[in-house]
Amino acid sequence: MAESALLRVNNLEAWYGESHVLHGVNFNVHKGEVVTLIGRNGAGKTTTLRSLVGVVGKRRGSSIYKGIELLSLAPHKVARLGIGYVPEERGIFSSLNVIENLMLPPAWQAGGMEVDEIFSLFPNLKGRDNTSGTRLSGGEQQMLAIGRILRTGADFILLDEPTEGIAPVIIEEIGAALRVLKDRGMTIILVEQNLRFAASVADRHFVLDQGKVIDEISNNTLDANMDRLNRYLGV
Repeated sequence: MAESALLRVNNLEAWYGESHVLHGVNFNVHKGEVVTLIGRNGAGKTTTLRSLVGVVGKRRGSSIYKGIELLSLAPHKVARLGIGYVPEERGIFSSLNVIENLMLPPAWQAGGMEVDEIFSLFPNLKGRDNTSGTRLSGGEQQMLAIGRILRTGADFILLDEPTEGIAPVIIEEIGAALRVLKDRGMTIILVEQNLRFAASVADRHFVLDQGKVIDEISNNTLDANMDRLNRYLGV
């Protein structure tokens, strides 16, 4: 099945300066799947996402997306392939209102969501057009960050800790939105510490430790593997 995967990551290594963070990450993702990268802090989850879009220092190995080697591309060329990255810090601009934040990035390919569609997906943003982006709550800023990527036409989304520090009711709304996106055929890699949330949206879970994938657990066997998973996470 790896040969038919939309994304194939093989022996991916990455450095920040002299710090060697990824030590040979291997996993694959199929079209329309939601997969999570889980693990303790410092395991390499965020660095894996950043390596896929080319915003780390040195990389080595292979990340093949639709037959194209991502490691040879500049970040803007990765975006043009329809890969959208929503970082943990969200990147909302205080000097721009909600509409201006949504409209900031260019549409890289056809099929992007219209503003009305984004407001339908995230009703909390509706009617907030002229509100400064950073005057939104943390959860609303997360919705805005995801919506901004969806407008570009991206259909492969990399989400880094979308539920971090967010109220439970907003977490539920983000989960519902991700399930809608999945039903629309989008593919998502999710870095997530909230296992309950991850289990509500994901098909498979990859466990990272010390810069490597050490296990893969399908969502339908998650309950049976919780003891093993808790050992990995130190719970």
